[in-house]
Amino acid sequence: MSVQEKDEYTHSAGGHEVTVGIFDSGIGGLGVLHEAVCALPQARFLFYADRAHVPYGERSEREILSYAEEITAFLRERGCAAIVIACNTATSVAAEALREHYRGEGLPIIGMEPAVKPALEWEPEGPVLVIATPVTVREHKLQALLERLDATHRVHVHPMPELVRFAEGERFEDPAVEAYLAEELMPYVEAGIQSVVLGCTHFNYFVPQLRALFGPGVRLFDGNDGTVRHLAALLGLQAESEPDGRFRESAFDQTRITCFDSGVEITDPAELAFFSRLHARFAQTRQ
Repeated sequence: MSVQEKDEYTHSAGGHEVTVGIFDSGIGGLGVLHEAVCALPQARFLFYADRAHVPYGERSEREILSYAEEITAFLRERGCAAIVIACNTATSVAAEALREHYRGEGLPIIGMEPAVKPALEWEPEGPVLVIATPVTVREHKLQALLERLDATHRVHVHPMPELVRFAEGERFEDPAVEAYLAEELMPYVEAGIQSVVLGCTHFNYFVPQLRALFGPGVRLFDGNDGTVRHLAALLGLQAESEPDGRFRESAFDQTRITCFDSGVEITDPAELAFFSRLHARFAQTRQ
């Protein structure tokens, strides 16, 4: 990449102080981007969706690490001052290796962690359900988290790989989604579980269906807000308080966001409209 191209990404935001790179296996990380754009008006963002290799949840650990290393180098080369791994699966596999690699450069690497702790604190006695990808479920990182926080073994963990495919196909209101959720999760509904941790950023697209399945008393936990606040603290930025719905609806600001599809900058109007619709869905589900 030329110096001119790097400067274009670093300085084209009209005075924004810092550029942040956010990546995911696909479109799930747009939820983290959405939170970051709303909370950090001082920053601009490069969002990298590795849709050529989605879903990570069914890839080998070696493949996931290779993808994460390549993407991080790509974003770093374009002037990013911090990298957010907006993917629980990639965090489980690659976060520590990336932190070690970039330790000498002072590049913060922020990962996603299933919000088990707040769920257990909100539900001090009853069971908690974590839904995630198969890789996240079997990885040591989640097991270590549960060993540290769940001494009484109240947490149930369930893999939900098909939700990633539904999300990538923008099949949010598809009856097949409701059928899949009911088939996989009805035993937990019948058991009365009311605390559900969304252990994959793709799963946030299905908040309405999950609320309908578990009932109005369910509490859904994700790591998006906590991740963005951690990012702000590491960069010395002030995170804005909860914006109103109108601001959330208009959060896909192309003067502050550059999107890439597996390394190729997205400029096609139809693709940009697709990303804008996804932002609007997050705005609606966060109301």
